[in-house]
Amino acid sequence: MVEVVAFWRSMRLEAAARSAAFIVAALFALSLFEPQAADAAPNWTLDPSASVLTYQSVKKNTIVETNKIRNITGTLSSTGDAKISFDLNSVDTGVDLRNVRMRFLFFETFTYPTAEVTAKVDPAAFADLPTRRRVKTTLPFRLSLHGVDKDLEASVVVTMISDTQVSVASEAPVAVHVEDFGLLPNIDKLQQAANVTNIVPTASVSFDFVFTADGGKPAAVQTVAAGTAEVGPVATDAAKANFSDEECLNRFAVLSRTGAIYFRQASARLDAKSRPLLAEVEGVVGKCPALKVEVSGYTDSDGSPEANKALSERRARAVADALVADGVPRNQLSSAGYGEDKPVAANDTPKNKALNRRIEFSASKLAN
Repeated sequence: MVEVVAFWRSMRLEAAARSAAFIVAALFALSLFEPQAADAAPNWTLDPSASVLTYQSVKKNTIVETNKIRNITGTLSSTGDAKISFDLNSVDTGVDLRNVRMRFLFFETFTYPTAEVTAKVDPAAFADLPTRRRVKTTLPFRLSLHGVDKDLEASVVVTMISDTQVSVASEAPVAVHVEDFGLLPNIDKLQQAANVTNIVPTASVSFDFVFTADGGKPAAVQTVAAGTAEVGPVATDAAKANFSDEECLNRFAVLSRTGAIYFRQASARLDAKSRPLLAEVEGVVGKCPALKVEVSGYTDSDGSPEANKALSERRARAVADALVADGVPRNQLSSAGYGEDKPVAANDTPKNKALNRRIEFSASKLAN
């Protein structure tokens, strides 16, 4: 299920970006042809309470799942510059554990928290929108996702809801290919975490974005908990003061599978690339004040068992020390090294050995 969601989301993000671009174009056209002075064309703002982006993914070849990206912002200037941003931490699958897997394992939001669509809209394509009220067109846009920029285009339907509101919707689901954005390896992480196979690396994305002319006020935006409403923004981890025990355990379990803590070869010296994930772990520990976290180190089977155990202990201690240096209370942390014990894969290939060289986080109740 999680794997499917991952694919859906990746596809939906790209599709969402596409739709955003489409929306921008439509809105720009509207702004130019509204019943206002030619030199007073308005800017437009996306209405997050009325806009929706959904994506479908397939796992086990036949099981289809549908999910959403909930927190979306966007603007369209009177000069035709459009930008729409998607908060990938607002992935909504209806299940907290699945949400966390999608965020940390697929999108890697600790490094890439947002996706963005930008476009330059040509008003000539929408010259007759005020009279026709509904126009179908193909719009080009640039999608920035997971550190990759890609130029795309999609077919959209632009509808004038009123003189101050316009909808830009996908005419048909948009296929998004995860490999275009370097996300294919993250499908493997999802499959391993959820013990699922055959996640299709393409998602079908649909969207309906509503823009309001500045001055024409949209409905007030209210943030709700994930899974409690079909459309509109949701509260993400950043807005929560503390996590429930279940939320804490979900996050530590998934963060342990990211493989995003790096050391120099045969060394316990942390690489600077580890900083984004360590910052994420620090934030989770801070919102789980009733739990004590063990930082566990593991190695592959190369070398002697004694040397591997010693190396794993040094690496686990280095991570714990880094977290304490950033403000995590020492009494909330412990560290241990298990060497080549408890492998998660056979030590028979470079890829499997890399899986066994890891740092994990586990939690238990603090003693009174």
